[in-house]
Amino acid sequence: MKVTAATPAKKATPGKVTPKKATATTRKSAAAKKATPAKPAQSAKKATPAKPPQKAPAPDTALVRRARRINRELAEVYPYAHPELDFENPFQLVVATVLSAQTTDLRVNQTTPALFAKYPTPEDLAAANPEEVEEILRPTGFFRAKTKSVIGLSKALRDDFGGEVPGRLEDLVKLPGVGRKTAFVVLGNAFGRPGITVDTHFQRLVRRWQWTAETEPDKIEAAVGALFPKSDWTMLSHHVIFHGRRICHARKPACGACPIAPLCPAYGEGETDPEKAKKLLKYEKGGFPGQRLNPPQSYLDAGGIPAPPLGTPQGAG
Repeated sequence: MKVTAATPAKKATPGKVTPKKATATTRKSAAAKKATPAKPAQSAKKATPAKPPQKAPAPDTALVRRARRINRELAEVYPYAHPELDFENPFQLVVATVLSAQTTDLRVNQTTPALFAKYPTPEDLAAANPEEVEEILRPTGFFRAKTKSVIGLSKALRDDFGGEVPGRLEDLVKLPGVGRKTAFVVLGNAFGRPGITVDTHFQRLVRRWQWTAETEPDKIEAAVGALFPKSDWTMLSHHVIFHGRRICHARKPACGACPIAPLCPAYGEGETDPEKAKKLLKYEKGGFPGQRLNPPQSYLDAGGIPAPPLGTPQGAG
């Protein structure tokens, strides 16, 4: 007798699940997934607060030491370092500093006596005839723009500050023609408030000495300021500028005559032979461009010669 019932009519496919069971399992699995709580690790990661921005790194200790030693050496070489613009009060200094753009301090010093004799106060200069001021300022170059600036800043002093030069940086930079460099010259030398004067000499030397690689004046100011105590800033500026005008020239630095040669990473960029280097020295104590007609007594005591008035042969004492 054939037992056909024992033989399956169709072979079941291994692993195959009937549609009914599959639907139930899928729903159960989906429900289980929905009910599964978030992983603790992921939750903790999302809850981690953002890190605060990192502060700028402090200057390298070796750099700080070398920079301060250079300043000490320069202080011994130029104990009489001073602003090389003639002035008797803050008003004269701010005007003279504005006029010093694109010309020498000597030329400004030869020009301002006539200007201040005719217009001794901000009120006087504010009311001046521009053409008459232009004629006085002609020797300084760019005299029309400079006339506009000095008359404009005089009007601002008269109208906004009671005829007095303000002693705050934020007020000074509001004056026509006055930027941070001019403001720090005035603050440091007329008010005794520390400031770094980033002129062309200062920029060149601090990069040459590798104190900073910055090229923008405000960034140079911040980088160099971080190397020195604030109380040193004004005299540091004078030391560096004096050295840049006298020895560490832009094109032909007199390396062989430089008192800080052993400390200078740029030694050798200029003439290293001592005798040849001496011939490159310009006007230290000789009454040449950059010096004052009325220098401080300390400069005269060190053998300095006052610069000649306008129209006098250069070098005459």
